[in-house]
Amino acid sequence: STPKPSSAASDVYKRQVREQAQVRRSIGLVFQDPTLDEQLTARENLLFHAELYNVPRQVREQRMSEVLKMVELYERRNDLVKTFSGGMKRRLEIARGLMHCPRVLFLDEPTLGLDPQTRRHIWEYILQMREREGVTIFLTTHYMDEAEHADRIAIIDYGKIVALDTPEALKSMVGGDVVTVHTVDDEAARHHIAARYGVRVLSSRDGHGLSFEVENGAEFVPRLVAESPVQVLSVSVRRPTLDDVFLKLTGRAIRDEGADQKERMRQRVRRRFGPHGRM
Repeated sequence: STPKPSSAASDVYKRQVREQAQVRRSIGLVFQDPTLDEQLTARENLLFHAELYNVPRQVREQRMSEVLKMVELYERRNDLVKTFSGGMKRRLEIARGLMHCPRVLFLDEPTLGLDPQTRRHIWEYILQMREREGVTIFLTTHYMDEAEHADRIAIIDYGKIVALDTPEALKSMVGGDVVTVHTVDDEAARHHIAARYGVRVLSSRDGHGLSFEVENGAEFVPRLVAESPVQVLSVSVRRPTLDDVFLKLTGRAIRDEGADQKERMRQRVRRRFGPHGRM
C-alpha cells in the first residue's frame, strides 16, 4: 500500500494547489527554441505577455520600457520581430521573461547557436539582470565557460545529478594540473602512462591526444618526454577547468543529445507550460 503523506506535507501540497496563479506569476521561462510572434512588433509581443500574466495596466508601459532599455531594444520597440537578428530575438525573449517581475527565471541554453560576440552581450544582460532585478536564475548550458558565472553548478549525466557545488569547489575535485599529450601512437602511450605513473588516462576533449592529471605538471613534463616509448608530438600543461570536471565525473566529453530526444523533451515541456511558458 502507498503510505499516506504527513499532515504537514499535505498542507503544503494543498496550499500549492490553491496558489497556482501566484506560483505562475513568480516564474519566468525562456525556452531554447524561439517562441516570439514574428508578425508582431517587440512592443506587441511584450503587451501580449503582460496580458497573459495579468500585469496591471497602469504599470505595463513603464515595465516594458524598463526591460527593453535593459536589453538595448527600446529604439526598436515598434519594429516587427521578423526584422530582428537572432541575438536581438534572444534579448527580446529575455525581456519578455522579465515582464511580469518573476522571482525565478529559467533559461534553457540562452546562447545556443549565437556568435561569440552576441553570446558575450547576452551574458552581460543576464548578469546585469541578476543584480538589478534580484531574480534567481536557473540556467542550462553546454558551454562550461558560461557555467563559471553561476554561484552553484549541478552536473547532470544521463538525467542524474552527479555533482553539485560551487565552480571552485568542483574544479578542486580534479586535483593537480591537467597534462595533454599527443604522440605518434596514442594508444601505446596511453598504456605506458597508466602503467608507469599510475594515473587515469582519458582521451582529450577534442578527441586528439591524451589527458591526465598530475601534481606539479611543469616539472613532470620533461620526465614524461624522456621516458616515453613513442615520439611525443606536443604536450601542454594547464590548471583544471569545468570541462575537466565533467570529463572526470562522466569519463567522456560533453555529448550532443539526439535531436529526437531533445524534441520529445521540448514537446513535453510545451504540453505542460504552453507555447508562451504558462503553466
